[in-house]
Amino acid sequence: AVVSTQSTGRTVPLQEGVVLKRPTKKGKGCFVDCGIDKEVQIDKELTPGMRVTVRMNTESNSGKYYKGTAVSPDAPRKELGTYWGYRVRLADTFSATFTECSYKDGYDMTIGTSDTGDCADDISIRHFRHVLIFLGGLQGLEPAIESDESLKETDPRTLFDYYLNTCPNQGSRTIRTEEALMITLTTLRKQLSDNGMD
Repeated sequence: AVVSTQSTGRTVPLQEGVVLKRPTKKGKGCFVDCGIDKEVQIDKELTPGMRVTVRMNTESNSGKYYKGTAVSPDAPRKELGTYWGYRVRLADTFSATFTECSYKDGYDMTIGTSDTGDCADDISIRHFRHVLIFLGGLQGLEPAIESDESLKETDPRTLFDYYLNTCPNQGSRTIRTEEALMITLTTLRKQLSDNGMD
C-alpha cells in the first residue's frame, strides 16, 4: 500500500508511526499507527509507544490493515532526499552532549543559542557533516554549563563554534524551548541546508 497524502495525492512509500499496544500472534510483528486510514502491521516486534519508520508494502493494500517493514529512520533522507525531522537525545551532563555522540567522528560543528549571542543574521556558517545545536532553558545555557563539574571552561562563547542569538529583538525576557527550537531551525534553515552534508 503506497499511501497517498490527501492534500497532494502524492504517493508516500515511507511513513512514520507509533507502535500500538495491540496483541499479535507470536512472530507476526506488531501494529503501528501511521496516521493513515488503516493501521500497519510490520515485521518486527517493538515496544508499544516507540516511534518507528515504516516502508509500506506496495502489494498489500486490501484487508483490515496495511503491511510494512520497519526501516532505519534515515531511510527517507538517504533514499528520497526528504527531510524527516530532527533528533533529540538526553544527556546527564552538559559535556556528555559532546562525548556521547552517536556519530563515529563526533560533531564537527556546534551552535549554542542565547539572547547574548551574536546575531544569526550577521554570520555565515562553514561546511559541516554533523551539527549539534544547543538550546538553553529559562535561565539560558549558563546554568547547565556551570553545573557540569567536568568542564574547566564556563564561558559559553568558548565552548561552541558559533554562539548565536537566533531571535534578536525578541520582545520578552524568555522564549519557551519549543518556540526557540522552531525559531532557531527556521532562522538557520538555509545555511544548514546549503552547508551540511547530511
